[in-house]
Amino acid sequence: MQSKRETVLAIALISPSILAILIFVYGFIGWTARVSLSKWKGLLPDYTWAGFDNYAGLFNDARFNIDIRNTVIFTLIFVIGSLIIGLGLAILLDQNIKGEGIFRSLFLFPMAISFIVTGVVWRWLMNPAMGSRMSGLNLLFDNLGLDFLINQWHTTPQWGIAFIALPAIWQMSGYTMALYLGGLRSIPTQLREAAQVDGANEIQIYRYIILPILRPITLSAMIILGHISLKVFDLILAVAGKQLPLDVPAIYMWQSTFDGYFFGRGAAIGILLLISVAVLIIPYLMYTLKTEEKL
Repeated sequence: MQSKRETVLAIALISPSILAILIFVYGFIGWTARVSLSKWKGLLPDYTWAGFDNYAGLFNDARFNIDIRNTVIFTLIFVIGSLIIGLGLAILLDQNIKGEGIFRSLFLFPMAISFIVTGVVWRWLMNPAMGSRMSGLNLLFDNLGLDFLINQWHTTPQWGIAFIALPAIWQMSGYTMALYLGGLRSIPTQLREAAQVDGANEIQIYRYIILPILRPITLSAMIILGHISLKVFDLILAVAGKQLPLDVPAIYMWQSTFDGYFFGRGAAIGILLLISVAVLIIPYLMYTLKTEEKL
């Protein structure tokens, strides 16, 4: 009788949260999917069935193709850069250096601020102006005699989106550092000692022992960073504003929905973003569950 009461009480306690999730998460996902299949354009709702016309129109849209290209470039540079820098910082901190706590806090600090703040700071750092208006990194390079590093940053034709990834790497590499540092600290010292007894040098120890052990952490970091890159929005607007060469699906969705009142197309872009994130995350969740069951 007591266990039955506890079960009823537990259901009563979590039911408001479940109801809220069903309505405000899955309910709105379903509504967005329905809007994406409609001809709704304008302030007044129009649920006239359009099938997959909005989706087909997107893949035939030159702007959306630019968005996909920019997302791929941004994701590759952002994820790879964050992983490499984060791993490097973790390895350095794992050497038991003096003031480790201070350095660890400094590396993690950028994660505490928003992409908007990061974008505002890096907009000044990556100021593409030349001559007397030169500032930020270009001015630093000029004073140091490193003129070959002076460039137009995000205004560079074709590859401007690659430079937008730099602020994101700066902000999230500390997070990957924390993940890797936790993994390094969990590796038994006996493994290192056994490898050293067998004649392995430090490079071989990291290549054949430590890095394979850190693969689950690398996978987790890739999933987290990947889903952030797919939804990037505020960072680009803060650094460069609305520019077609730097356009991404999230910006296109915002402009289609709230600037152009093309709710059908905006909803279609939102559903495509949801699917892309799901394709990235769901296999990882399934893999994690299978791994936990084996343990």
